[in-house]
Amino acid sequence: MNQEINALLNKYEERIIGQSTNLRLLLSAVLAGGHVLVEGVPGTGKTQMVKTLARLIGGGFNRIQFTPDLLPSDITGSTIYNMKESSFQTLKGPIFTNILLADEINRTPAKTQAALLEAMEEKQVTIQGKTYTLEEVFFVVATQNPLEFEGTYPLPEAQQDRFLFKLDIDFPSFAEEKQVLAQVIAGIRTESDAPVMDLATFLSIRNEIEGVTINDAVLDYIMQIVRRTRETESIRFGASTRAAISIARAARAWAYLQERDYVTPDDVKIVAKPALRHRIQLSPHVELEGLTVDQIIQELVGSVTVPR
Repeated sequence: MNQEINALLNKYEERIIGQSTNLRLLLSAVLAGGHVLVEGVPGTGKTQMVKTLARLIGGGFNRIQFTPDLLPSDITGSTIYNMKESSFQTLKGPIFTNILLADEINRTPAKTQAALLEAMEEKQVTIQGKTYTLEEVFFVVATQNPLEFEGTYPLPEAQQDRFLFKLDIDFPSFAEEKQVLAQVIAGIRTESDAPVMDLATFLSIRNEIEGVTINDAVLDYIMQIVRRTRETESIRFGASTRAAISIARAARAWAYLQERDYVTPDDVKIVAKPALRHRIQLSPHVELEGLTVDQIIQELVGSVTVPR
């Protein structure tokens, strides 16, 4: 594996404690060129996780706090008339960065959500009829609070499908949480961390991942998992073709982080859960039984024959 990626992972896990798997999944999503939806209770380090990643890869970082009165132009930018120069001037919004944190995306109306999601898909923004291309490294992490749903605007399933992963951030263990507390008391701040690479290096690594091999048997395995979501009675709405593409892209990035140039079925198993949990909808009788999406995905993946 690339030495810079190794250094990045070591520094990342040193600064964000107790989230090793989620950190690697987040990095895999960035390397795969996708976007991530993060759900977790307040105070579990979601913002710090994203800011630290941006700093370590030498990229720009912006954060938008989504509120009910947020307008699409607050994200994309707008055109104003400059009276001094007697001309119109374009003010670019916070979306013009490398890593964008969309904090509590479900607190803003659908029109504003759509403006962000369209930019994520098209990698461009139109302001007053003029189109602007976003950065080559452009990555959105959107957070949701699972506790408070009053006055929120849940993302429709079709819009959630645009995210490569959905990560669930839980509390760290007792020892890990104590370590976080000790770091804060000691005054160790992640803002002082120097980048371990620049964006040009990051792009070259992303291009290397394109060379990670997925053989035909593993592609069959991915397709069987995705198609099984449409055939089981436990799932009301199954995953789309985009889900299969997401799993394949993420599995290549995960294999690269494991220092391999080929994808194994185990890579697919690891990325299947975060790639599917926001793309399927459980049947009512399954929800009444108290089963979770993750449990159903685990059962479903386990029921598919693993290729030799």
